[in-house]
Amino acid sequence: MGDRRWALPRAAGIASCSAQGIGTPAAPRVTPAPFIDPLPDPRIGDYAAIGDCRTLALVSRFGSIDWYCLPHFSGPSVFAALLDRRRGGRFALIPLDIQSIEQHYLEQSNVLQTRFICRDGVLELTDFMTMRDVPAAADECGSHEIVRIARCLAGEVTLQALLAPRPDYARCVPRLTLDAPGRWRCSGAGVDLQVDTTLPCRRVSDGTLQGLARLRQGESHELILASPVPANATGAAGEALRDIAQASLDATLAWWRSWSARCVYDGPYGEAVIRSCLALKLLNHVPTGAVVAAGTTSIPEADTGDRNWDYRYCWLRDTSLVLQAFIDLGHADEGDAFLRWLLHATRRSRPGLQVVYDVHGNTLLDEQTLPHLSGYHGIGPVRIGNAASRQSQHDVYGEVILTAFDHVQRGGRLDHQEMTLLAGFADAVCRVWREPDHGIWEIRLPPRHNTHSKLMCWAALDRMLALHERLGLPLDAARLARERAAIRADIEAHGFSREVNSYVGHYGSRAADASLLLIPRLRYLDANDPRVQGTVSHVLRQLSVDGLLYRYPPGEKYDGVEGVEHLFAMCSFWCVDCLTRQNRIDDARAMYERLLRLRNHAGLYAEEFGVHDGRPLGNFPQAFSHVGLITAALTMAETRPRPAAGAATARAGELARAATAVPLPGATPP
Repeated sequence: MGDRRWALPRAAGIASCSAQGIGTPAAPRVTPAPFIDPLPDPRIGDYAAIGDCRTLALVSRFGSIDWYCLPHFSGPSVFAALLDRRRGGRFALIPLDIQSIEQHYLEQSNVLQTRFICRDGVLELTDFMTMRDVPAAADECGSHEIVRIARCLAGEVTLQALLAPRPDYARCVPRLTLDAPGRWRCSGAGVDLQVDTTLPCRRVSDGTLQGLARLRQGESHELILASPVPANATGAAGEALRDIAQASLDATLAWWRSWSARCVYDGPYGEAVIRSCLALKLLNHVPTGAVVAAGTTSIPEADTGDRNWDYRYCWLRDTSLVLQAFIDLGHADEGDAFLRWLLHATRRSRPGLQVVYDVHGNTLLDEQTLPHLSGYHGIGPVRIGNAASRQSQHDVYGEVILTAFDHVQRGGRLDHQEMTLLAGFADAVCRVWREPDHGIWEIRLPPRHNTHSKLMCWAALDRMLALHERLGLPLDAARLARERAAIRADIEAHGFSREVNSYVGHYGSRAADASLLLIPRLRYLDANDPRVQGTVSHVLRQLSVDGLLYRYPPGEKYDGVEGVEHLFAMCSFWCVDCLTRQNRIDDARAMYERLLRLRNHAGLYAEEFGVHDGRPLGNFPQAFSHVGLITAALTMAETRPRPAAGAATARAGELARAATAVPLPGATPP
């Protein structure tokens, strides 16, 4: 995990108290002055997430909430400074005269703490969204609360506050009214917000509040942002608000720690596994059981905006791995709820399957741009919705059926309607597997015959036959067996290149594709089969940079999208999994530990790493990356070293030979 502490340069543009005309140090309060940003725009790796399992907010290491959507993950933003510093809106609590910063989660929780070492004192900022034990159905309509507690731990600190909500993706400047002392109401564009604060604030412009206060050691200010405003809301100020904030903190810490305590994992890298499990839970929409791919939209995957996508939806490709991660770590309720969401959502699009759905199972996710927002660090466009919902990806049938198979393998049940639904998907596989598709990487080119898609269709029929043998499903088993054999014959005839001794990304090519590292996990072939060994070698030769992996060959416009491709976190974890299954334990651990060093300071991943500097790229936090960390650790925990079969000496050092001369931060040659 990255260093939690940052030292700030003197020339960071942080004005001193005297420069702002602030009164004597003993003054408990001061008049608001122009708000001062400590440094230029944070990068995506400078953020951590807080959430309530219905939506989330991103908090920068400088104390600014720059992303927050309501009423759920893919709802319109209220704060979007992440995508436009000037227009987007934010909620900042930042002290003056910062010298260094530490930021971390409190143990076994998603409660975030940021410590500012300032010239004259130390300020600790605690941020969280309130968690409550309520039924899922009631939780759907419940209030969201962001609680912020700023406490001076030593000396004296001047704290500045800025609240600038900009609802509906900053298409609205709302009206702010003072309802009572310490209570502001915000309304407009369909949102209803209320902020209670002990920190004196004033309206400095339409839709913007600002405050400034001097805190001595032991003093604190509390701010609670609630939406929608509770119908029976009553004023709370001073000590009453402090008590409410502290009670919310105690309850939220207890909730997260109780949830974390259910984790049964006792294998290697336990701290990282628990943190990734907590990250997945942040992306879990409890009222429906869905898990979104990421918490943001339009964070670039390249140095241009060509690869800006909206990831606040649920991709079927994630399903089997997410389900396995939750269940294997002891969170069976989450796994069961996710399966129920999956079967509910897919009923809406049967007999076919859509690639992606929203948290409620809706299928209409039309992609559009928001031209009034400049984009992350000015790299637009900002997109909402996702055109992948209109693509044909045959691998999704395998994802759904593997999820149901894993559920039954772990003691779950399927009712008659669910079994009939799955049988219909198996029938669809028999009809579509011979057709080209857009594949797991959602290429924006004409469909082609993707080897991974064929493998997933094979796995779908293989698991359906196993389920039929166990449960007696309403299907034609002989037909499924014939089609399963036909898929294997097709893959061996067209998906394996004898010229490069490897399975290839799509028929007729010689290009490596990291998704083929899943062959052993899919049980298509044993990890030590010579064809799998050849595929691993080919993948490492073509896709490896210092031992970490691209998804597919860079620089060839493989997916039909402009912009430079970078290193993909999940693919590297797939490689760890495959190497472990091949009994290449030292190679697997070296790669895994390098990946751990590329987490940000809060233990979180985006989707990709910059090829030259390892910086996080893409939407954040990313479920797929954290699932990869967990499943690779589970494989390492379950797999014991076995005598290598034959080629161990020849394979030794292969990762080093595959590596290029481009190092990643913290990385050493394998």
